[in-house]
Amino acid sequence: MILSCGEAIIDMIPVKVPGRGDGFLPCPGGSPFNTAIAIGRLGVPVRFLSRLSRDFFGEILINRLIQSNVGIDLIPRTEQNSTLAFVKLDQGQEPRYVFYTEGAADCSFSLEDLPPVLAPEIRCVLFGSIALTMEPSASTIETFIARVGGNDVPDDKRPLVSLDPNVRPFMIRDREAYVRRFEAWVGAASIAKISEADFDFIYPGLGLEKSLQRVLDMGPRLALSTLGPKGALALLRRKDGRVLRVSAPVVDIPVVDTIGAGDTFHGAFLSWLELKGKMSHSALAALTEQELYDALFFANKAASLVCSRQGAEPPTLQEVEALKGQ
Repeated sequence: MILSCGEAIIDMIPVKVPGRGDGFLPCPGGSPFNTAIAIGRLGVPVRFLSRLSRDFFGEILINRLIQSNVGIDLIPRTEQNSTLAFVKLDQGQEPRYVFYTEGAADCSFSLEDLPPVLAPEIRCVLFGSIALTMEPSASTIETFIARVGGNDVPDDKRPLVSLDPNVRPFMIRDREAYVRRFEAWVGAASIAKISEADFDFIYPGLGLEKSLQRVLDMGPRLALSTLGPKGALALLRRKDGRVLRVSAPVVDIPVVDTIGAGDTFHGAFLSWLELKGKMSHSALAALTEQELYDALFFANKAASLVCSRQGAEPPTLQEVEALKGQ
């Protein structure tokens, strides 16, 4: 089982309203939320951990989780409002966002919301995104990750920890402080999934290969990066110390928008590990070059499919398996 931890928000997607001009359509979203949805739709057991509102937006979020086979038993509910994110889409560019977060439920995620113990069936915990730029949610998640993924816990009893920072620069007031905190998150992670656009903000001018190697040197077993239409690249430090460098392409199908692509990639990659019995520290370190390629390509296919749809609508396992490519 996989546990996804972080924000759950309402994306206000631009639409044309007949006779009225521009409008916005409320759609459930948030990076860890979308990743949980992607995992659930691929048939892998998954739970979501966050604080959610009892308002009607919160009900939309909860229903979306339930409909996508995501467990909601770890979610405390509150009277606080849901976070809103207004999205602007320009052809050929990354989506741009304006967030309304002050006093919102998920951003107020606190230590009292954490489960007292982690269920033994949870073999991976993923975290990241704007929840790590807001307080108290950022400190709460850091505490939780340190508790479940600490090095004082034996590998056979410690879940994998997977990070996707999903950087939103407009949410970050102090870049240098953010980078210091980011490097601490990386050091606590087994897997670090970081997009090429994220690296441009975190290590400007360093370049993808050197950025990935820097991340790998901080402690994760696996560092991987999504490269948009160029696919994905991964560096894996194996048991013998050798580093595998593996890349895989996307499938060339028409793109509607890229909302949720990185989240879907992350969820699909972790789902491949779970489906193939590779969700452990020892199995991750022993992945072959072919297995790592297969995992990346599986995740790329899922991301390609979500890009062919409007909004974050991750595919099912049957849809991913039916999609052929290189």
